Amino acid sequence: MPDARTAAQVDLHADRPPARRRVPWATLAVISTGGMAGALARHGVAVAFPHAPGGFAWATFGVNTAGCLLIGVLMVAITEIREAHRLVRPFLGVGVLGGFTTFSTYVVDAQQALQAGAPRTALIYLAATPTAALAAVFTGVHLTRALARAVARRREDRPRTEGRP
Repeated sequence: MPDARTAAQVDLHADRPPARRRVPWATLAVISTGGMAGALARHGVAVAFPHAPGGFAWATFGVNTAGCLLIGVLMVAITEIREAHRLVRPFLGVGVLGGFTTFSTYVVDAQQALQAGAPRTALIYLAATPTAALAAVFTGVHLTRALARAVARRREDRPRTEGRP
C-alpha cells in the first residue's frame, strides 16, 4: 500500500544538512567580562557586609535591589534615550548587572535562615526581595524617563543665540 502522507507532511529539505549558525564570539566575550566584573562587585559587598545565618541578608537584598534599579535605568537609557552600541546591552545588562544580582544566593540565604531556626526572617526575606526588585525596576524605568523628559524640556526652553550650537 502506498504511503498516505500528504504533501504538507513531506519534508522537502530532509537531505540538506542543518544550517550552521555563526557563534557570536564578541557578544559572549563581553557578557563573560561583564559577568566577572559584576560577580566580583557582588562578592565585595557580601564580604563587606556579612550576615549571621539566621539574620536578614541585607547585602544580598541590597545588591539585588540596586541591580534591578540599574537594569531599569539601563534599559530606558539604551532603548528610549540614546541608541547604544550593540554590545552595551549584553555587557552591562546581561554581564555586569546579571553577575551583580544574585537570585540564587537569595534562595540560599532564605534556606540558611530556615535551617538556623528563623522561619519568620526567611519568609520576610523571600517575600521582600522579589517585591523590592520589581519595585526597583519600575522606579528605575520611571525615574529615568522623567529625567529624560526634564532634560529635553530644559533644552527646548533654553534661549538660542545665533552662531552658537
